Amino acid sequence: MDLHLQGKTAIVLASTKGLGKATALCLAAEGAHVAICGRDEAALSATYEEIREATGKEALAVVADVTKSEDIEHLVKETVARFGTVDILINNAGGPAAGTFDQMTDEHWQAAFELNLLSFVRAIRAVLPHMRQQKFGRIVNFASSSFKQPLENLILSNTFRTGVLGLAKSLASELGPDGILINTIGPGRIATDRVASLDKLRAQSLEIDPEDVKKSMEAMIPLGRYGDPEEFARMATFLASPANSYVTGQAFLVDGGLVKAI
Repeated sequence: MDLHLQGKTAIVLASTKGLGKATALCLAAEGAHVAICGRDEAALSATYEEIREATGKEALAVVADVTKSEDIEHLVKETVARFGTVDILINNAGGPAAGTFDQMTDEHWQAAFELNLLSFVRAIRAVLPHMRQQKFGRIVNFASSSFKQPLENLILSNTFRTGVLGLAKSLASELGPDGILINTIGPGRIATDRVASLDKLRAQSLEIDPEDVKKSMEAMIPLGRYGDPEEFARMATFLASPANSYVTGQAFLVDGGLVKAI
């Protein structure tokens, strides 16, 4: 299938590792111009080189903290200056602190709000003028399987990932007339640093080996394994492409069948 991504411009937030990095690579491989960002300049440079070597594309790499509105605005301005417009926004951010309700302070709640919800709002606000002007846009929000089924010991994620879903559902109606489609993807157990850290935390609480935690989780997944970031990225890339012409306001799980809720 031709995704018609040649010449399209995509911004991928938090794209120096994990799902963001895999999606930036996939978009570039399909012919898109890609703007990547992250807080760590060394990691950003390494990702830039990986994209160039793997795809032959020269990405735009911008140091940015997605919790800072000025950084997001700067990223969008630099992208437009380099490529002329923004066609695609991949909203992504690291996961919030793990823990139960009683463990979370106001500072934890505020930090998670700014990281996992307000950053998406700000990024959407920044790209909309360009998408509206051209009557085309694709926005893909990365969330979590917790928007379908709450996850133990992740009260902050359970709360704000669901907020992302509500945001996308609302915006689908508002943005549809301008040719802008918005969807949300929730990863299950994908083999990323974030999931490895959560497995390690659970192992510590149970006083067992992290590999045993992984094996117990894999036993619950119908496909019997953790997903690869590239498998998630392919789904995101389709939703972000012109080939997706009639799917908006929807939420998808990439979880190997882990979540049983209908």
